Amino acid sequence: MDLSPLTASIAPLNLRSCLISRHGRLVYEHYREPGTAAELARINSCTKSVLSALVCIAMDRGLLPDAATPASAFFPRLAADSDRRKRSITLEHLLTMTAGFEWTEFGGLNSFPRMTKTPDWLDFVLELPLADDPGTRMEYNSGSSQLLAAALARAAGMPVARFAEERLFGPLGIEAYEWETDPQGVHTGGFGMKLRPLDMLKFGELYLREGEWSGEPIVPRALAVRSVRPFIESEEPRRGWYGWHWWSDSYDAAEDAAAEPGEADSQAADGRPGAEGRQAPALAYFFAQGYGGQFVYVVPSLDVVVVLTADKWRTDRPPGNVFRKFVAPLLAAELRRTVSAG
Repeated sequence: MDLSPLTASIAPLNLRSCLISRHGRLVYEHYREPGTAAELARINSCTKSVLSALVCIAMDRGLLPDAATPASAFFPRLAADSDRRKRSITLEHLLTMTAGFEWTEFGGLNSFPRMTKTPDWLDFVLELPLADDPGTRMEYNSGSSQLLAAALARAAGMPVARFAEERLFGPLGIEAYEWETDPQGVHTGGFGMKLRPLDMLKFGELYLREGEWSGEPIVPRALAVRSVRPFIESEEPRRGWYGWHWWSDSYDAAEDAAAEPGEADSQAADGRPGAEGRQAPALAYFFAQGYGGQFVYVVPSLDVVVVLTADKWRTDRPPGNVFRKFVAPLLAAELRRTVSAG
């Protein structure tokens, strides 16, 4: 797999890190600063995918019930609400952001920033009106993640971070992390975690192996597969599909080139000029995504994991879709070669 063009491509982007593994071996490693590899940094909403793994583990161990269980089993207020539709909200609706709450993630009266300014985040979310029937529409909502974190803590009988140490971080060898809590001491389900880039890569490798690590099942395979499966399509400006706190999408080089003015005729389907339109198969992938350029991409067809991190979102505009612009074309070229050789 030829990744040699990548260094020049990402040089102007001021990324904090870019790591790529294939067949479990690190094949590309870039850090903006020498000490970055050892530093903890915010992964923002990639925290949601870590929470998803913990929920799956708890379900497998019988601590949490099946995903079809009404959320009112943990939050009786939902069953007592005057809007009877709240009774039908399930754990899966919380996992897939389809609970139906009236919410705007980054602004407005019902939003993530406003939630974090209240004395009780769970009360804030549970009292929200519904804008949609549960299960009918996705609305990205970190409040739903906080409900899941609280349910997990109650079911496990311990803080979410301790459960993570015992059942996920410990087996993966993740020794250093930080994780914020809400005013009641519940670890934040939708954000607030800090990890090192190589530990993010481990997490991606775990899901590449469908929940297995060093021959041992960590996340139950059936639930690991189910959690990254597309459940509902997102709405603009987002693209792709959403599962259990994981995103999924595909990359078609010809389609992406056609979407960029002036590139449709000059870029081949495998991402290289002059290939006369030979079309590569679409590159399917799933990923964890955090605000400001934090990503863990998993590409099963190539046995590849990609980690991207950035930290300049407060002073500079975050880089564009680095994966689709610079990494995916190289992977698509490799996929084409693999298919042709097969």
